[in-house]
Amino acid sequence: MERPLLSWDPEGVQAWAAAAPKEDAVLLHSLRGFIDAGRAGALVADHILEEGDPIRVATFDIDQLLDYRSRRPEMTFSVNQWTAYDEPHLALDMVRDQEGAAFLLLHGFEPDIQWERYIATVREAHDRLGVNLTLGSHGIPMAVPHTRPLTATIHGTDPDLLPDTPTMFGTVTVPASAQNLLEYRFGQWGLPAVNVAVHVPHYLAQSSYPQAAQRALEGLEDLSGLDLDPGALDAAAARATEEIDRQLAESEEVQALVEALENQYDAFHEARGQGLPIEGGLPSADEIAAEFEKFLAQERRDPPTQP
Repeated sequence: MERPLLSWDPEGVQAWAAAAPKEDAVLLHSLRGFIDAGRAGALVADHILEEGDPIRVATFDIDQLLDYRSRRPEMTFSVNQWTAYDEPHLALDMVRDQEGAAFLLLHGFEPDIQWERYIATVREAHDRLGVNLTLGSHGIPMAVPHTRPLTATIHGTDPDLLPDTPTMFGTVTVPASAQNLLEYRFGQWGLPAVNVAVHVPHYLAQSSYPQAAQRALEGLEDLSGLDLDPGALDAAAARATEEIDRQLAESEEVQALVEALENQYDAFHEARGQGLPIEGGLPSADEIAAEFEKFLAQERRDPPTQP
């Protein structure tokens, strides 16, 4: 007999039933394990859990979904004993925004296997809990400078849900993720789902970049009407900026890179604003796909570091 993939917490389900909005219930998801430049999605989840008084609603059986040998959780050894374990988890919590509005947060490790079963289970939870809108956020590495406003690609299952802003993408093929496949399947099922992909400077992709999380939170606020308090990350963003400026001052090579990206960014946006043909500018689809592949290879070798 197949083991259930999801275990429900009766008290959490009851708490959600009492607090859930009668309309426009939101499920936000952010998973660890795939592309998340600047740890944008991870920082969003951490911020919401810290601010949102989480109550556990359901827990996935992560042992059925994780390939431990390909993505080994970290353990800490001190002197002569193991002292800590980054225990894998995948859970659904009820949280609240700054105005007290309840919504759902799916967070933890991205499944390595059984993607279709996992997505079908999320669909079942979506239906049982009366969710109207599913949202996600993450960071993608892009050839953009940190000295210009952060932009994002907002994509989803229903064009009416998306902001009326020009996109810098045409058609591009990249490695799949459970998060993006979930959006794709939800679209096939006629369910509204949107993801906010923040464009993170590729030279900061391996660092925690709170500014990217703030941009993601702003996009999620615009889509959901929730108050997610991006300003709470101002201090962390200021520290990140100080460290980036320090490292920039110490490297003429990085200064030259940033200046070239600034010129490229400004020329691209000026041409687009004037309705002119864009030559050169931001990366082609093949270059974007190559950047994804390079980022993934680096992620497998090195854990994220603080800036």
